[in-house]
Amino acid sequence: MEFGPHLMLAMLEGLVQASVLTLTALGLSLVFGVMRVVNVAHGEFYMLGAVLAWWITSLLGGSALIEFTAALILAPLLVGLLAGLADWLILRRVDYDPERTIVATIGLLYIIQQVTLMTYGPDARPVAPPFNTRLALPWFEFGENGFALYWPWGLSTTSYKLFVILAAILTLIGVWLLMAKTKIGLILRATQLDSETAQAFGIPVERIYALVFGMGAALAALGAVLVVPIQQAHYLMGADPLLLSFIVVIIGGLGSLRGTVVAAILIGMSDGIISVFFTPTLAKMLATLLVAMVLVYRPQGLFGAKPA
Repeated sequence: MEFGPHLMLAMLEGLVQASVLTLTALGLSLVFGVMRVVNVAHGEFYMLGAVLAWWITSLLGGSALIEFTAALILAPLLVGLLAGLADWLILRRVDYDPERTIVATIGLLYIIQQVTLMTYGPDARPVAPPFNTRLALPWFEFGENGFALYWPWGLSTTSYKLFVILAAILTLIGVWLLMAKTKIGLILRATQLDSETAQAFGIPVERIYALVFGMGAALAALGAVLVVPIQQAHYLMGADPLLLSFIVVIIGGLGSLRGTVVAAILIGMSDGIISVFFTPTLAKMLATLLVAMVLVYRPQGLFGAKPA
């Protein structure tokens, strides 16, 4: 295959990775932006979404479309409820103190991981995609005879991967509408700006924190449900998404949803392209180097607010 079509395939793979990474990092950024706490267990909520998707599809039986639709709805909802319960049982008890919260979520990470290992097992297990039609992709070039459009052999993708990209875009639009156009979004933004003043005006800040923590975990679980037909569910699959989510949030700016989206697309695309042409290890090394450069030259991130 020529370089141009090969690059297009790499970009498509990068878009799929960027779509899932955007949802995962958006959940982490939302939690930090509103609650000012770092959720180290975020990757395990991602893993839990994938494992629950496998459980749901295995228990239901029937057509792959019905099974996957049920998993797409139920898994993020269950993970979000579990995260809200964890907020009530653990984070509220340590008064959302940043240092103690890090320690508490590290403990939560190991609890979720080991319970999953004891119940789900160590094996990686697949979830059947609801549809997986192979689609030929066109390529174009400019030659002596002008513009030419053709379908090179081997340049194709699946309908499900295009669905993952579309689902991520629709979810991002939904989160933006929630934050910018609804009353609950106004309450979230008020709590983010000044939680003490918000509480003085009668906003139940602790309930808002539980809601936000659940939403962040649900977004991570949604990304995992979308990716599990491509990558099998495994009890250790939360480490890489957690690392990449931290990289995205640091580059985009802590608490900046816009920065998170831009950085996730940047990291996801570069990770996908570099992994295709070189190795995934090189992609992670370059992403880490980029974080170091951002921390040195722009500590607040690309879109983060400068400290007063």
